[in-house]
Amino acid sequence: MELYQHLLVGLDLSKDSAKVLTKAARIAAGSGAKLTVAHITEPLAFAYGGDVPIDLSEAQGMIEHQAKKRITALVEELDVDADIVVSIGDTASELHHLAESRAADLLVVGSHGRHGFAMLFGSVTKGVVSGASCDVLAVRV
Repeated sequence: MELYQHLLVGLDLSKDSAKVLTKAARIAAGSGAKLTVAHITEPLAFAYGGDVPIDLSEAQGMIEHQAKKRITALVEELDVDADIVVSIGDTASELHHLAESRAADLLVVGSHGRHGFAMLFGSVTKGVVSGASCDVLAVRV
């Protein structure tokens, strides 16, 4: 089996993020792969339908800053050597773009294993898996 060279880990910054990052870090260490940790935030304009007549760029910047702080703290707490990326956009699309632009050959995300109605309406993990150009590991959380 070919070893992985670059793992991209998509974290949602939930309490389960440590489990996902720990598993990815073990895989990376075992294969000598580079590790990049990413968090994607949805644009505030999308959340409010673009109907808010105020400039949301300062609030968006604060959200990005806080996400980067939280990822940095998690990476340091788990003693993981990783690049950190925080970007804005649709989570699945942005992770696909990052994986391609950084030549990642394994994309690691958490999966809550939803059933019933949640599966009918899809999930971020399903979107990541279905459109990825590389292998995907969905870690059950």
